[in-house]
Amino acid sequence: MEIKKAEFVTSAVKPTGYPDTDMKEVAFVGRSNVGKSSLINTITNRKKLVKVSQTPGKTKLVNFFIINDAMHFVDLPGYGYAKVSKKERESWGKTIEMYLHNRPQLSKVVLLLDCRRVPNEDDKLMYKWIRHYNYEPVIVMTKIDKLNRSEIVKAEKTIRTTLNIPKEVKIYNFSSLKKLGKEELTDKLLEDIAEPIND
Repeated sequence: MEIKKAEFVTSAVKPTGYPDTDMKEVAFVGRSNVGKSSLINTITNRKKLVKVSQTPGKTKLVNFFIINDAMHFVDLPGYGYAKVSKKERESWGKTIEMYLHNRPQLSKVVLLLDCRRVPNEDDKLMYKWIRHYNYEPVIVMTKIDKLNRSEIVKAEKTIRTTLNIPKEVKIYNFSSLKKLGKEELTDKLLEDIAEPIND
């Protein structure tokens, strides 16, 4: 399945600013600098749909993008950036949880994890949130071009053990730089949700 159209819709902090539609949504979340913006740009075939910042922790809003005129991708604030105040980090956490807490349109949450890092307490909490709110978790290891095959296998084992991810839950490998895993992940995100628009 292919994404033929992707456009920015709106940014919001509170539910009153979210799009008032029945379209299904897929949300993306992960630690600051995990490659979230680059991943969304890669799978939507748009180089600048999401601004890629050189400074981690810049995304503070819930950003909505309409995909194939049929669904929304939702870019949530990156978490865990140490160089901002504790108060600001807590506000981002509240923004994320506010969205996850009561969004019936949401069907999947994509949790991005850097393959070179052991999941930290923020990652553990985010995975627990996803499961607590009964959303389908889509676990993605990013930046796999930085590792060789055996290192990727080891990284997946570490992530699965640290987060206690069941064997039946697939972990997707992805590289924005080399576009590895793009088609498989795109198919997963669009399954049963959006048919490509006609030319």
